[in-house]
Amino acid sequence: MDITCVSFKADPSNRNANATLQRFPRALAVTSANGNGLAAAGPDFEAERREMVVRQIRRRGIRSSRVIEAMETVPRHLFVPPEHAAAAYTDSPLPIGEGQTISQPYIVAAMAEALSLDGRERVLEVGAGSGYQAAVLSRLAQEVIAVETQPALGAAARERLTRLAFTNVWIEEGDGSLGWPAGAPYGAILVAAGAPAIPQPLVDQLAEGGRLVIPVGPADHQELLRITKKEGKLKTESLFPCRFVPLIGLHGWRPGATGSTPS
Repeated sequence: MDITCVSFKADPSNRNANATLQRFPRALAVTSANGNGLAAAGPDFEAERREMVVRQIRRRGIRSSRVIEAMETVPRHLFVPPEHAAAAYTDSPLPIGEGQTISQPYIVAAMAEALSLDGRERVLEVGAGSGYQAAVLSRLAQEVIAVETQPALGAAARERLTRLAFTNVWIEEGDGSLGWPAGAPYGAILVAAGAPAIPQPLVDQLAEGGRLVIPVGPADHQELLRITKKEGKLKTESLFPCRFVPLIGLHGWRPGATGSTPS
């Protein structure tokens, strides 16, 4: 359930407890292939990624140096099907199969910045998609757990992230509207799909002082919200209007229900 958004402006106790923030090696963006027939990235991809950051990220107001560095180093072209690799750094979402998309780069950066991560958090992402948003978050947090409802996408994202050496990301399969209780509480939760209302399980799994970033509203348009939990109370801020694919699940849209298909 990755984003198709247009902006108008597994039990963690069994995992390696020493997972730490690691800087993505720049060399990998030049030497790796995506395993689906895409040739190794060359200087053009790196130049396009730098240009993307300048035009789409910095000029639109993203200020976090950590988010900017993550966007500069994570190779988006390795997270799209090979037939879309040439368009990987354009200002738009792209299809990744199963009716889902990889997010517009600015949306990835804006949502990551809204989480205000300091590198010590365990982050839950609802809607792993191709794994791109999780890869960016992995540069900003100690650990990322991403839940994907589509088994094929989840398996592909898991294989891709493992091959690209993102060692602090885990992909789980399930109903993301229920969160992932085994890893709770989370210092931050990012939902990469539009919900009709804020799912209570996600609020329950948010740690004290934690931030939840989620698009909420009708299927054809939402407001991106940031919810902060403090002393048991919730502070809600509206960030900007957007449009996402629907969050399918018990606390989201029903499959096939009216309004569950994005316009």
